[in-house]
Amino acid sequence: MFNKILSYFTQDIAIDLGTATTLVYARGRGIVIFEPSVVAVNQKTGQILAIGNDAKKMVGRTPAHIVATRPLVKGVISDFEVTEQMLRYFIEKVQKKKLLFNPRLRVIIGVPCGVTEVEKKSVRDAALNAGANEVYLIEQPMAAAIGARLQVQEAGGNLVVDIGGGTAQVVVISLGGIVLAKSLRIAGDKLNEDIIHFAQDEYKLLIGERTAEEIKIGVGSAMQLKESKRLPMRGRNLITGLPEEILVSDNDIRRALEKSVRQIVDTIKNAVEETPPELLADVMHNGIYLTGGGSLLQGLDVLIARETKIPAQIIDDPMTAVARGAGMVLENLDELRDVLSKTEELEPPK
Repeated sequence: MFNKILSYFTQDIAIDLGTATTLVYARGRGIVIFEPSVVAVNQKTGQILAIGNDAKKMVGRTPAHIVATRPLVKGVISDFEVTEQMLRYFIEKVQKKKLLFNPRLRVIIGVPCGVTEVEKKSVRDAALNAGANEVYLIEQPMAAAIGARLQVQEAGGNLVVDIGGGTAQVVVISLGGIVLAKSLRIAGDKLNEDIIHFAQDEYKLLIGERTAEEIKIGVGSAMQLKESKRLPMRGRNLITGLPEEILVSDNDIRRALEKSVRQIVDTIKNAVEETPPELLADVMHNGIYLTGGGSLLQGLDVLIARETKIPAQIIDDPMTAVARGAGMVLENLDELRDVLSKTEELEPPK
């Protein structure tokens, strides 16, 4: 009875603070926010004009003094104040729908593997300043594994590949901990950059980030497709300065993405080579689990399976796995506390 009363005055939310997208999970309600990690700032006044979907619409369409920016780069906070404002916005958006008063707020946030104590502290401080009373951190691949309902606390190996916007993370999980971790700062955003550079080098065409992402989703692939696909690519000709439209095929974009895709696959192969033999036997039986938006690149799972000789599968709803897993940890905090990221309190500067 006491716990039931206490839960009424406590609100739990889990946040997947991604480079490209932020997802918020509210206890008992599921995922309530799925918006871009973009903030529009007036550089003359320092005023924040829009956050999330509203800010994303402004990308590439603003006057010089208004900048639509991402406060996280490669999964790490690059602008503390803007990140704090973005977190506050999302937290308040969740609370408005909850109660007439603000309950005690517990927050769990997904962070990339291998971030430093300073980077962890910046995430924790940003959440506390944004209104949280308690803040817990969890590595994103661990949260994704829990979101995929893998048995992470058992003595068996699970290999999880989380490909987000800023980072690709490869981890082997056993007994509620990460046995082996590899992190590569090549992921969805880098693939977009590859397409932008390809358009400039191959066609002398200047395209924006949104166009590159649409092309990647539409015809991007890691392996030869059964049926060739084509898509119009619109931009400005760098020689004439005039608008131009050309048709690009999946073969063109595959060439553009080849180097980055190869680096992701090689990182997975390196992780497999370094996995302890007993756990590798489990991985060979269970397969490789792919999560994150970047895992949806057509044919990537097939390429990984071919290169590693281990079956690979994309988990259900890979883009929301981290937020769902972090939410499950919050709802079962006593049983799953061991999977949280261990942090050390840093001494304040003297």
